[in-house]
Amino acid sequence: MVIDRERTRPRRGSHRGAPMEGEAGRETQFEFMGGRLCLDFANTLNGSRARPSERLLGYRDVVAWGRQAGVLTDQDARRLTQAALRRPADAAKALADAVALRETIYRIFAAGTERRAPDRADLAGLNAALARAFAHLQVSPRAEAYAWEWQADDALDRVVWPVVRSAAEVLVSDEMSRVRRCGGENCDWLFFDTSRNHSRRWCDMRGCGNRAKARRYYARKKAGG
Repeated sequence: MVIDRERTRPRRGSHRGAPMEGEAGRETQFEFMGGRLCLDFANTLNGSRARPSERLLGYRDVVAWGRQAGVLTDQDARRLTQAALRRPADAAKALADAVALRETIYRIFAAGTERRAPDRADLAGLNAALARAFAHLQVSPRAEAYAWEWQADDALDRVVWPVVRSAAEVLVSDEMSRVRRCGGENCDWLFFDTSRNHSRRWCDMRGCGNRAKARRYYARKKAGG
């Protein structure tokens, strides 16, 4: 079972459960400041697309992101890690597909921030991923109500299914107009603008925002001198 965590994602710098140890040491730690699951996944590439710093270097990193994002339990993460060790070729494909999907999602939302239409091939790719993901989505009973539930077992691409659903839900809602791209130097991260007047410029005021303020300050000081 994959849990639907779109409403309960961890905030910036936080993750659920204790870090898991593995053969490569402690897992990669991710940040969650996008405001929506799909945007957080798009932000697993550090820096800008022109000068990128990849965070998803192995399938283990995909699992780590899913666990920290709340779409996998610790037990799910261990099961997928073990499955990947048994099926390295499948794990390599799942990693490549996850990175390709991430870039597809990024290009679609980046186009939206520039008020232009996305590439048709990117939309086709997202819709194909959506069809694959929704084949595993079902309604299950929960006490006196019902809830969505992902049925996956050891499917190595299960981490991205909630991401695809999140991307589709944002695109068809009125939230799309509030997706922004960070204005920081060498940062292309996407975020959902929750500011009152919809004027937020940076993915994080403590990081990109403060650096931009510092650059303006020193520029004014140099010009004044």
